[in-house]
Amino acid sequence: MSSPWIESVRSVALNVPDLARAEAFYTQVWHLQVAHRTDHALYLRGTGSDHHLLVLHAGGEVPQIRHVTLRARSAQALPAVAQAALAAGGHIASPVGPITHDPAGGTGLTLCDPHGRVFEVVHGDARHADQGPQRDKPMRLTHVVLNSHAVDDTQRFFTEALGFKLADRTVAIAFMNCNHDHHTLAVGVADNDALNHIAFLMPDADAVMRGGGRMKDAGHPIEWGPGRHGPGNNLFNYFIDPFGVVIEYTAEVEQVDDSYQPRGPADWKWPPGRVDQWGISPPPGATLKEAQRRVHFAPLA
Repeated sequence: MSSPWIESVRSVALNVPDLARAEAFYTQVWHLQVAHRTDHALYLRGTGSDHHLLVLHAGGEVPQIRHVTLRARSAQALPAVAQAALAAGGHIASPVGPITHDPAGGTGLTLCDPHGRVFEVVHGDARHADQGPQRDKPMRLTHVVLNSHAVDDTQRFFTEALGFKLADRTVAIAFMNCNHDHHTLAVGVADNDALNHIAFLMPDADAVMRGGGRMKDAGHPIEWGPGRHGPGNNLFNYFIDPFGVVIEYTAEVEQVDDSYQPRGPADWKWPPGRVDQWGISPPPGATLKEAQRRVHFAPLA
């Protein structure tokens, strides 16, 4: 089920109102590490080899998403993606060339889909030595979920422009795949085009649960979870960061290959009162649902 062009999701870039507060939260509470900093931006890594998973830029009174960065499989994939994105109705904000605005460097391009979502596609970016799984720290990003007021159109763009394939479709979400992770990008059925959430992969179930306790102690209760999803079969705990961004600790994401058969909404129905496989978590509340429609893409400068 691999994309011919995209290897993985590398990072997400956000605008936040208070960079110092964001650093304190994401390092001391969420357990990322500082990889690089400038006067106006902070680059945070996990324990894996990605140079960074999250970029926090100072600016604005409300949080915004700047772009999602995807790693290309090869240098040759970059012009192929540029051509495919144009054919799918997107536009190229920055053509293929050296990346100078990001400490990870490499070569890449920036593209926009027809509804204003911004993606950076990179190849040859710098990486760290993998620190290996650590008891209570995120390793990498596993997926990003983006809302869409036109899910079929967004799904088509991800397929045609980025080579993603549909893994599963529920009433609420189209799960899109580019590698062995069940989903890397997913499209939430909505009346808006906001960021739904960012999922950080933890080493195991114990780390997901410890993260829930640590976040609760810091004044950030579990907004949904603990539970185990249907599509992807992954464990989850959802939270809201200090600025209103929805973030997830997850583990045990299902690994798939070309033999995996996508299923539709009729295949993903729970008994009354259940919202996941286990049936012990209450459904997501109004606070989480509101946060999942609040963070929009910043206009390109």
